[in-house]
Amino acid sequence: MRSLKRSEPRSPPEQYGLGFHRSERAVSGFETAFFSGARQHAFFFESGRGESMSANLEAFLAALAAVQDEGCGAFRDAQQASDVEAARIRFLGAKSGAFKEIEKQFAEIEKSEKRIAGMKLNEVKTALKAALDTALAAVQGEQGGARSGTFDMTVPGVELSMGHVHPITQTIDHLKEIMGRMGFEAAEGPEVEDPWHNFVALNIPEDHPARDPLDNFYLSTARVIGGEGPLSEVHRTEPMNYLLRSQTSTVQIRVMESRRPPIRVISLGRVYRPDAPDATHYPMFHQMEGLMVDAGVTMANLKTVLRVFANNYLGSDVQIRFRPSFFPFTEPSVEVDFWWNGGWIEFGGAGMVDPAVLTAVGYDPQEVTGFAFGLGVERLCMRRHGITDIRDLYSGDLRFLNQF
Repeated sequence: MRSLKRSEPRSPPEQYGLGFHRSERAVSGFETAFFSGARQHAFFFESGRGESMSANLEAFLAALAAVQDEGCGAFRDAQQASDVEAARIRFLGAKSGAFKEIEKQFAEIEKSEKRIAGMKLNEVKTALKAALDTALAAVQGEQGGARSGTFDMTVPGVELSMGHVHPITQTIDHLKEIMGRMGFEAAEGPEVEDPWHNFVALNIPEDHPARDPLDNFYLSTARVIGGEGPLSEVHRTEPMNYLLRSQTSTVQIRVMESRRPPIRVISLGRVYRPDAPDATHYPMFHQMEGLMVDAGVTMANLKTVLRVFANNYLGSDVQIRFRPSFFPFTEPSVEVDFWWNGGWIEFGGAGMVDPAVLTAVGYDPQEVTGFAFGLGVERLCMRRHGITDIRDLYSGDLRFLNQF
């Protein structure tokens, strides 16, 4: 590409002044804008000899002014990061950007005019980079999330993602509300228990399979001397291995130790058993155990309470049946089944409190009687919501949990 001689007519660039060559055709439109822009700046760049700038310099400056105006406008109008990146490649691309193409023509400028051209080149480059930085800051939220002059207060905001109560906690709250209407108050106790409250006071002897180390989580580091249980010198003096409670019946013992009848309580909380996780078993789960102790309490009271509970929780007239069973801390003992959705569903165990348990906590079995029952909270929750795998409740998968 050759330079224009002073005797040749001046013509504006084809695009941003790229390619300085002769053109005999009339200038108009976009090219006229470049040429006019250069004319407007011509008086700044006259040489010391009073001569006006050359055609090459005039076209060069016009192209720089045009690319600055269009480039800054593109950055200013960019709404997304992708728009900013597209404008950056178009105007500041290292290989074929518009500014780079103009910069290549710097070598065609006459030596006496390179200082003027270089100053303008640096000025435009600085302006384009500043516009790029401003656009990036705007789309990245560094200017408060909305650019000045473009924020529309009528546009709806972004809805925040709100958490909610876990389905197990929802079930526990519902159970408390139902039992509360029947006069039962909620009681709590420690999850780390001693053998007295977890076994001895519940009439579970030393050789009972329920005390097997393979069926419990014993804590070997929690070995202490003594305890707070009443009425047993063995309990007060022998070393004890604490364990994670395997049933919430331990809370019933603690309540009876601290109160006199009448008693109506439910205990809800976590219990622990070393079961292999599968669709119906988990090493940690929740129980609700109920206890009523007073003069004249019978199995009829137990069946009435469980039927009222089932009708309220399952939302219909649920039939209930007892099947004979055995538990060390109740006598007689029963398995509780509910007739629901065309079949009998096992929901837990129940029975009349064994006289040995009443004696262990200082009650007189001749004066008071009581019933106790235990239901699995996860089982109730799964039946109500149609959940088939208990592990889903503890997976932490929000796609599952957001359904409740």
